[in-house]
Amino acid sequence: MEQQFNRAKWWQLLLFVFNNTASNVYLSLMGFVNLYAGNVAGLAVMLVSNIMMAARFWDGITDPIVGYFVDKTNGRFGKFRPFMLLGNLIMLGTVVLMFTTTHLVPDGPLKIIYWTVIYLVYIVGYTFQNAATRGGQTVLTNDPKQRPMFARIDSIINALLFAGMALYITDFLVNKHHGFTADLFREVIFTFGPISLVLTILAIIGIWEKDQPETYAKLGEQASYGFKDIFRIIKSNRAIQMLVVAASTDKLATQIRQNSVVGIMLYGIIMGNYALLSRMSMITLIPSMILIIIGTSVAARFSSKRATVLFTWGSIITTSLLGALLIFGDPTQISLEHIGFMTVGFIVLYTLVYGFANINVGLATPMIADCADYELYQSGNYAPALMGTVFGFFDKVISSFATTIVGWFCVLIGFADRFPTQEDPLTSGIFWVTIFLFIGMPILGWIASLVAMKFYPLDREKMLEVQDKIAAIKVKGR
Repeated sequence: MEQQFNRAKWWQLLLFVFNNTASNVYLSLMGFVNLYAGNVAGLAVMLVSNIMMAARFWDGITDPIVGYFVDKTNGRFGKFRPFMLLGNLIMLGTVVLMFTTTHLVPDGPLKIIYWTVIYLVYIVGYTFQNAATRGGQTVLTNDPKQRPMFARIDSIINALLFAGMALYITDFLVNKHHGFTADLFREVIFTFGPISLVLTILAIIGIWEKDQPETYAKLGEQASYGFKDIFRIIKSNRAIQMLVVAASTDKLATQIRQNSVVGIMLYGIIMGNYALLSRMSMITLIPSMILIIIGTSVAARFSSKRATVLFTWGSIITTSLLGALLIFGDPTQISLEHIGFMTVGFIVLYTLVYGFANINVGLATPMIADCADYELYQSGNYAPALMGTVFGFFDKVISSFATTIVGWFCVLIGFADRFPTQEDPLTSGIFWVTIFLFIGMPILGWIASLVAMKFYPLDREKMLEVQDKIAAIKVKGR
């Protein structure tokens, strides 16, 4: 049984993870786009939120098209490597323009059009690189025990990345530049943009040996589908349907909870201690890594499906307890200077919430590769990029509501022209909106995830059956 698996060397797995890290650098930076657009560029809060949501229709067009052409690509530079490099370069160029020049354009329709066009091009670059991340795993490894290790490495690196970026931006740069200013965003972009490009190059090295024409030749007639078959493939693949619902609602929950505006309202206004935000990232770093190791070990031993269900329940329970602590306790007592019950309770519960949520978000990526193998098992079509971009489209559409939802609720409590800052006084509106966004919305997302996992067909036994059939296809294709 063991010899049927295509396994990656440890360094190949590690380096290829950097492709997702490279795109996550930009994902993290885009979490600050509302602050730049509203407070620096002078664009209206709801205008930016609505443009970002409407841009998902463009995503809907580009995602399956990109996936189609990635699956059809099989030249001397492989299937995935060209899209990895080109995608990162597109993101680098567009983000530089978006965060360093928009505020220099005269106010009016021209500024809106300028920002919107740049954002639409950015989406194409993000789709290129993410299609390679999600599809590339199918050629890197198909071992059910090794695939969750991608999630382990990816989640640990992302925890370090997001904690480091949060500390650097909110603790160092905000003080250096006296707020979220144009100079702050310029320094952020020219610091992290080159880092992302280097990570992409390392990822290309990691997949180089596997991403070769002869590798795909073993699968026989691959990517034989046409545009007209895309919707048929989506309709017949129950695994990708359910994974999309589970993972995108998980991601929506995470992005709302981690939104920079929600962080300002919770830490800066309700607690009156905005500096604690970046410190929490460091406090939770080691415990969340331990939880990630435990979670991916459960996935490797039992299945990604079982691990997802288990840790989704963990997220719901710990988030509910965290909400009760904030509502019935005194959040102003949460401080590293005066450690008491509120501080200890908040740190413990938040660490568990953060760790459980990261496990589920991380497991989604190797599960996309499982869905691609399931498609090959069902129809004979090797369409890893299509599975990745279908997932990416719905994932981005649903998770894009995070920024819009935060914007809507800010308008609801009187912030139509700007977002709240830590200088704003605490009101009942700010308190309850923050509780709903930080506690309520994530719980709703995780409930949707549990329902979807009930109908997800790829448990451990099914994946072994799938890999047996793929092994037979490879023997036939030689």
